[in-house]
Amino acid sequence: MQILPLLFGGVLVSGFLLGRPGHEALIPNEWIAGLVGGNSLFANFIAAISGALMYFATLTEVPIIQGLLGSGMGQGPALALLLAGPSLSLPSMLVIGGELGFKKTAVYIGLVVVLSTIAGMVFGMIV
Repeated sequence: MQILPLLFGGVLVSGFLLGRPGHEALIPNEWIAGLVGGNSLFANFIAAISGALMYFATLTEVPIIQGLLGSGMGQGPALALLLAGPSLSLPSMLVIGGELGFKKTAVYIGLVVVLSTIAGMVFGMIV
């Protein structure tokens, strides 16, 4: 119950920034569609990198992705973001780097980003 107010607060902030499907908010839909619209390699890579750098609390990624999809994000990049997000975050990268060292952490981060990008591309082609 302690996390519930923070969860609702995060969903509220993402709603203000991303809007809801069909309604534009503070971030213009053209920006979203320009960066992660469609199913290009660039869009999937940007989505995977963004997911890797974001910190998602449990279940907050769903309304964020819904807002991004409503703003023009492609389905492939949405999957890439959803795969990279829980696997990586800036705090987890720092902890992994401290425990495993720089080289192993760089390989792990690279694999997560590359494989998330590939999965997003394949999914975007299928759907």
